[in-house]
Amino acid sequence: VQLQASGGGLVQAGGSLRLSCAASGSIFSINDMAWYRQAPGEERELVATITSGGSTNYANSVTGRFTISRDNAKNTVYLQMSSLKPEDTATYYCNAMIAPYYGPGSKYRPSEYWGRGTLVTVSS
Repeated sequence: VQLQASGGGLVQAGGSLRLSCAASGSIFSINDMAWYRQAPGEERELVATITSGGSTNYANSVTGRFTISRDNAKNTVYLQMSSLKPEDTATYYCNAMIAPYYGPGSKYRPSEYWGRGTLVTVSS
């Protein structure tokens, strides 16, 4: 099982970007999915979360500007980012609680998985 994030890049302040993160491999189920970010010299921080049922939560700093969503059929989580600010510059990581499928009779064992990160740079 792995997570592959994409969609980062360079954008001007006020612009928009959409990040995607797809889970692949032998998967039984995916529970909560989330986006984190880490700016240079800073600790990793939670940006947004979404449950398997679609309930969402956001960091105060991105509320009203970012939208997290997921497509359960595609095992993919998205982060639509609008009204971007230079302080949004960071490497963005996707995170998910995934229960891999090991075959008939295998136990349900969800584990935390991380994507490699995609860089978002917002210029002023």
